[in-house]
Amino acid sequence: MVAQEINKGSPQTWNILEGHGFTTLSLAETLGGGQSFVWDQDATGVWHGVINQVMIRLRIDGSLLEWQTNNPRCFSKKALLHYLWIDATYQDAIDTLPWRSDLILAKCMDSLSGLRILRQPLDETLFYFLLSPVKSIPQIKETGRKVSETFGPSLGSGRHGFPGWTRLSEVSEKELRDFKMGYRAKNVAGTAQFIKNHPNWLESLQELSYNDARTEIMTLPGVGGKIADCVLLFGAGMLQAFPIDTWIDKVLTQRYHLDDWSLKQKLSFAHLHFGDFAGLAQQFFFSSERLRLL
Repeated sequence: MVAQEINKGSPQTWNILEGHGFTTLSLAETLGGGQSFVWDQDATGVWHGVINQVMIRLRIDGSLLEWQTNNPRCFSKKALLHYLWIDATYQDAIDTLPWRSDLILAKCMDSLSGLRILRQPLDETLFYFLLSPVKSIPQIKETGRKVSETFGPSLGSGRHGFPGWTRLSEVSEKELRDFKMGYRAKNVAGTAQFIKNHPNWLESLQELSYNDARTEIMTLPGVGGKIADCVLLFGAGMLQAFPIDTWIDKVLTQRYHLDDWSLKQKLSFAHLHFGDFAGLAQQFFFSSERLRLL
């Protein structure tokens, strides 16, 4: 049975987010470029998404980034600034990356000025990346949305929130397979049972070092190094994480000439060369290569 409908109400007036630094392209890549699966853009250019069970709308109007929500009492401007990483630490991260001596990185950053890593809920991020192996962004969105529509809270306007791992632990693997998850259903069901049996386990990951958290999360069914790094980067704010998929491997192999290097060696290179904000560099590479900007 679907949970009780929440967060209903009429959209409010558009509010301004100052100091955002986004371009139309970098906002589109931040929201729709593969780190989050809860945002969609309509024909007017407005982005519709869900953050912590609240519907949010975003749009760029000239130089302004504007936002609105149908439930302003449950979501603040401060929370949105945090989610979008609009604060002084973003510029600190940009200044720390080695773009001054790395012309490949510099070109990516120039093409996608303002691109950010979203600060997403860890539980939801883990769920979506368990769906991700051999799936396109639209396929991941479709599966995740159908699961939320069936088991998650209704937020109004046809949108639903993430049901949470407690609710998912009540759903059988067979039921999950009905959502076209395939073999991923076993991993989602197994993870749901593990989290049910280990309260506060997810929260405890954020107290660990990156290496320890990576080792810990890889004990979950279906979680290898790439998924672990995606979850830690996009859901736990561990910005040194550097997920290597086919796009990033292409960058490292063709742009940095690491042809004969193993995956472990490529990861070591990334962590040494890009430093504490390797994950931000990774996102610049991912979007630039995927959009053929390099």
